[in-house]
Amino acid sequence: MQKIIKINNLKISNRLPLSFMAGTCVIESEKQYLDFAQKLKTLIAKTKHPFILKASFDKANRTAVDAYRGPGLAKGLEILAKAKALTKLPVLVDVHEPWQAEEAAQVADILQIPAFLCRQTDLVLACADTGKAVNVKKGQFLAPSAMEQIIKKIESRGNKNILLTERGASFGYGDLVVDMRSLEIMKQFGYPVIFDATHSVQKPGALGSCTGGNRQMAPVLAKAAVALGIAGVFFEAHPDPDHALSDGPNSLDLTLSAKMTRELCAIDQVVKKFK
Repeated sequence: MQKIIKINNLKISNRLPLSFMAGTCVIESEKQYLDFAQKLKTLIAKTKHPFILKASFDKANRTAVDAYRGPGLAKGLEILAKAKALTKLPVLVDVHEPWQAEEAAQVADILQIPAFLCRQTDLVLACADTGKAVNVKKGQFLAPSAMEQIIKKIESRGNKNILLTERGASFGYGDLVVDMRSLEIMKQFGYPVIFDATHSVQKPGALGSCTGGNRQMAPVLAKAAVALGIAGVFFEAHPDPDHALSDGPNSLDLTLSAKMTRELCAIDQVVKKFK
């Protein structure tokens, strides 16, 4: 049975119309984030599909020690609260340490566990204990079937508001590959499955001091994923990707975001007719 997860007034399921989770990789400034959040809302509103705004207050897994990480927890959550009030959208935010979960849950509607940290039991349980929905990104090193044990960790705390996200698997040292079987395998657990279109086209460490990638391939993989009948697509967007402070090579501009979301909704509409 495919479960339905409620996020405020939104419903997310592998059998319901496609949802989108999008935003900049990291908050660069309050003005930029608030302005861009409104633009993304307007863009995705045209599809009439559910939209959850995402952001990060700290990118704790940057390649280089001097890479920009974000405004930090306190300032970041303050900006996210303003974005939430301004857009009236639910918000997703990633956390990297157990102590951050309770504080982030004061603002966020979904707590996201980064792929590198999906096996960290204390972090998983801390997020589960907040009662908020938990989106777990499958590690690049993890088989999709292994996500069952992470699900059990969250469920052990009485929390069944779970989402599972595919974001590619390590292929050698500097590339990722997406095994589309992973989406179908994770769907068997019943929880909503999300495809992370932009992180799946990363090339880890390819630029030496930062991660590279190919944003043009994100819509290609997303279309293949949506054709399998999934709950949602996650992607990072930026007003000027070539000058983004984090994950620029993989981020989409508004034009590419609009084209991709429009095409994905058309595919989803056809696929869900047969569900």
